[in-house]
Amino acid sequence: MIPLRDDQPCFTTPFVTYFLIALNVLIFFATFPAPSNRLAYEFGFTPAIITSVVRGATHVQIGRAVLAVDPASALITFVTSMFLHGSFMHVAGNMLFLYIFGDNIEDYLGHFRFLVFYLLGGILAAFAHLVLNADSAVPTVGASGAIAAVMGAYLILYPHARVLMWFPPIFLFQVPAWLMLGYWALTQFLNGAATSLTVTNQTGGIAFWAHAGGFVAGVLLIKLLPERKQRYRYAAW
Repeated sequence: MIPLRDDQPCFTTPFVTYFLIALNVLIFFATFPAPSNRLAYEFGFTPAIITSVVRGATHVQIGRAVLAVDPASALITFVTSMFLHGSFMHVAGNMLFLYIFGDNIEDYLGHFRFLVFYLLGGILAAFAHLVLNADSAVPTVGASGAIAAVMGAYLILYPHARVLMWFPPIFLFQVPAWLMLGYWALTQFLNGAATSLTVTNQTGGIAFWAHAGGFVAGVLLIKLLPERKQRYRYAAW
């Protein structure tokens, strides 16, 4: 099932959401068809490298290769990993969810606070991935954790909004946001619990706990950050 749109109105133009979508798409095509191994390890989030930094190691073994560890470069991957994607479907799916749900969260928080929220959500999602898979040598890329935070915030703010879903090839139907987002979050928790992450030390997969961690981060952050002032100033129009 694929979400197509929601019915929650906005009162401002979501410039930051559009900027994030454009930036992710541009970076994807700049690294098309997929980031090289060098780019993935340099800018993707690799738990084993972060763990080595915490332990004070100067090198980490990745497969048969031994890589030097630079703390500053390793820590910046908490952010840079959000802007790399492994395939067209990966970036397209993430940007579709950001387009549908991001505008309302930006409308609620305001442009700058939404950017802070988005980045913090992605960082906390990566941290959840790190805690539960500390020795993985597989680089993680994608905006899914940050977008999961957006979805968590949307669930808190607009649980009764309606989301138009497409069930290929032809079925269209509407569901309340709490059902769609709640189901999505539940599947991330259950898949994470069942597999303890499908990303292991040797193989790639889906970082379910990063999704779950981002979702929880969004639920908590939206309760801490204040609503934008004068949000409904032009609602009468």
